[in-house]
Amino acid sequence: MDSFHRPLFGSNLSGRPRKDSKAISASPPQKTIAQAPKMFSWLGGNTDKKKNKEVLESVSEGLRKIYKTKLYPLEEFYKFHDFHSPALDDPDFDAKPMILLVGQYSTGKTTFIRHLLEEDFPGIRIGPEPTTDRFIAVMNAPEEGVIPGNALVVDSKKQFRALSGFGNAFLNRFQCSTLPNQVLESVTIVDTPGILSGEKQRIDRGYDFTGVLEWFAERVDRIILLFDAHKLDISDEFKRCIEALAGNEDKIRIVLNKSDMVDHQQLMRVYGALMWSLGKVFKTPEVSRVYLGSFWDHPLHYDINRRLFQDEQHDLFADLQGLPRNAALRKLNDLIKRARLAKVHAYIIAELRKQMPSMIGKEKKKKELITNLDKIFEQLQREHNISPGDFPDVNKMREKLQSYDFNKFQPIKPKLLEVVDAMLASDIARLMAQIPKEEAVAINTDGAPKEQTVRGGAFSQAQEVETPFGFGKGEGFDKGSNEAEWVVNRERSKADSTFESLGPVDGVLSGSKAKEHMVRSKLPNAVLGKIWKLADVDRDGNLDVDEFALANYLINLKLEGHELPADLPKHLIPPSKRDASEAPVYPKLDDD
Repeated sequence: MDSFHRPLFGSNLSGRPRKDSKAISASPPQKTIAQAPKMFSWLGGNTDKKKNKEVLESVSEGLRKIYKTKLYPLEEFYKFHDFHSPALDDPDFDAKPMILLVGQYSTGKTTFIRHLLEEDFPGIRIGPEPTTDRFIAVMNAPEEGVIPGNALVVDSKKQFRALSGFGNAFLNRFQCSTLPNQVLESVTIVDTPGILSGEKQRIDRGYDFTGVLEWFAERVDRIILLFDAHKLDISDEFKRCIEALAGNEDKIRIVLNKSDMVDHQQLMRVYGALMWSLGKVFKTPEVSRVYLGSFWDHPLHYDINRRLFQDEQHDLFADLQGLPRNAALRKLNDLIKRARLAKVHAYIIAELRKQMPSMIGKEKKKKELITNLDKIFEQLQREHNISPGDFPDVNKMREKLQSYDFNKFQPIKPKLLEVVDAMLASDIARLMAQIPKEEAVAINTDGAPKEQTVRGGAFSQAQEVETPFGFGKGEGFDKGSNEAEWVVNRERSKADSTFESLGPVDGVLSGSKAKEHMVRSKLPNAVLGKIWKLADVDRDGNLDVDEFALANYLINLKLEGHELPADLPKHLIPPSKRDASEAPVYPKLDDD
């Protein structure tokens, strides 16, 4: 028994004192617990990790732990999962960002996915009729294949286990399509059945379609609502689906697809009609931004809006490319929303339990409480100073309460609520501070810095710099970048005559004289100041004839709607100001 109490440090394994104390100092010094690097040590846990293995290695792991130890007990105690959302599993915290596509049939949802991936995926069907009859999660894998819904929801490594609650009717209409694709290394894309219109929407699907959409909406990072420029009518089923997305408006992006099928005048009218319709459905004066475009690889029907479509696609793709970078912040935000709802739910359940009689008239009182649930909500708002926006939908709550015995509900338990309040006030704030640190040290498996953005497929084309078809190539300040002649020379004749008329002294214009001319452009002083800094290449506070021509060139670029460069590109530096290191490199021409 005594051997269990002998000190380990300062003795050998047999427990006898060491004869040579130098043997101790010769070995590598052991880090104390206080010295060891501890990320998230405030969450508790084993601190005896190796130097290259943190106690909690990511924000996702921190979120998982505070959910299981601090929020889940509150949810379980008040039956939160029966009323609102199933419990979160480990894959919910580790999963890649997800993009959910929603729209009526034939609005181009599946074609949009193919446009992003630049290849077909298993199970793809495209046509003018309602071709996609199932939910399809398109994910990355070494081999192409299809995983049926029933097999998918028992896979503990995927985030779909809670979908088993929607039954076999749904699982038979759910699958995962896998293929090796660079885009899918960063995101998962979920295709949905086309939402029906007219007589078809009266046919029952056999499962809770809007419930499934609501489940996905809570967990995805981006929801793309697609509309067809030729079919703007919002059916009753589509309206119910949009209403099911309530509470996730920050994730919604709206795409007016097939916009090349109408000319610019019709497009303006279609856009206005869409905004009016969406305002009625969302019931808010503000509506998410609408992206215009045609997301496929077919020739444009009306080419007049080509530049508009290119700019819109660039903006949408930039938004989608940022999803991996913002994934941790999105999970953090969703957990905060979930915690606030769980607290409100606890107050509601406890209040219903409190108002129930102990013996007689239970059923009558239950009906009365359900009928007056909106008044109970108002009472709780006043008593606990809760925002009305934190409460669940009163009608859905009434419907779900019908099947419960209120006497079996739990009374309020302050300890559980205090733990969640402490989590929101302290733990969440520390995780928030950890996000930029985690991004800064993110590395790939090969040790190189990890770029948290979507690459491959259509996204590579959007960033293409090796061809003249990349975004912004040959336009604005990039114009003339691959030409030997200084591009400013083409348009400088008028600038040279203006320069002479302003009376240069010793071949240069002073700042005051140049300003008299530059302010006539009516550009703001801040913009003109930036142009001056770019044009005054030698930083002498004056403009010579080349610098003045450059200043006029930049003014015209801005007036045409182009952005100014942060630094003057090498091809715009006047030839008289260049040294060997600043000379632009032009492509070599083969000798004849």
